[in-house]
Amino acid sequence: MIAGLWLPIVTPFRDGAIDFRSYERLIDHYLTLGIDGLFPLGTTGESPTLEDAEIDELVERTVARVAGRVPVFVGVGGNATRKAEKALRRLERFAFQGIVSVCPYYNRPSQDGLLAHFRAIADATDRDVLIYNIPYRTAVNLANDSLLQLAEVPNIVGVKDSSGSLAQSLELLARKPAGFSVLTGEDALYFTMLANGADGGILAASHVMTERFVAVKQRFAANDVAGARANWAGLASFVPLLFAEANPMPIKYLLWRQGLIASAECRLPLTRISDGLARRLDAALGERLAA
Repeated sequence: MIAGLWLPIVTPFRDGAIDFRSYERLIDHYLTLGIDGLFPLGTTGESPTLEDAEIDELVERTVARVAGRVPVFVGVGGNATRKAEKALRRLERFAFQGIVSVCPYYNRPSQDGLLAHFRAIADATDRDVLIYNIPYRTAVNLANDSLLQLAEVPNIVGVKDSSGSLAQSLELLARKPAGFSVLTGEDALYFTMLANGADGGILAASHVMTERFVAVKQRFAANDVAGARANWAGLASFVPLLFAEANPMPIKYLLWRQGLIASAECRLPLTRISDGLARRLDAALGERLAA
């Protein structure tokens, strides 16, 4: 099963190009800290701004650098099913374990359309497929009834659940079949979802203070809810700051401030965080690191 703390890793840029030196340093850094899986080419990785040749090189370098230490699930999706299938065929020469595929955005398909789309994606690959449901970005919500139908497809192994509805998420946890993974993508609900039986999280916020996110997971695994709560207490008020402006701008700023990447640069249409948020992030991170 797909479980634990997964990192939807940023794509560092410098002077308009991917900064592969910083990227490979990030991979080593987070594997040392104990993440359970790596997810390149997500929204946090600014995948919509990457050219095909950049995507291919990024996947190749990720697989080589990880070298089997954790599973790698690559972001492959879109709002045109045939284009997503074509991308899968282009990338299948690389030895990653699975894909994360987002619900089609902007064209707002029906539930029937979503079912047909994800069945086609699953048919197009022998890799595991993790569905990504995030209605506030896609303008379409994959209903639990539909998701549970898709869970019957052998290589659809789970969901990154960012439904935005705690009621929907808790219902999914109550109904999910054995062997089907539910990982929260709602960073602020990490503790709540683990407490209610989620299998883990795919969390952009875990780029920062990663050890505490790992500790929350470990304490739950040891049935130490009080210990999990104590570790989460240091994160609960900090996590929303990381999304006060467009992701991944605040996260890249903090990674740059800590010397983990050479530049906080994003690609247009993303720019940089405001001076006010930068001051708040610096103060908040300093307080938590000192705690």
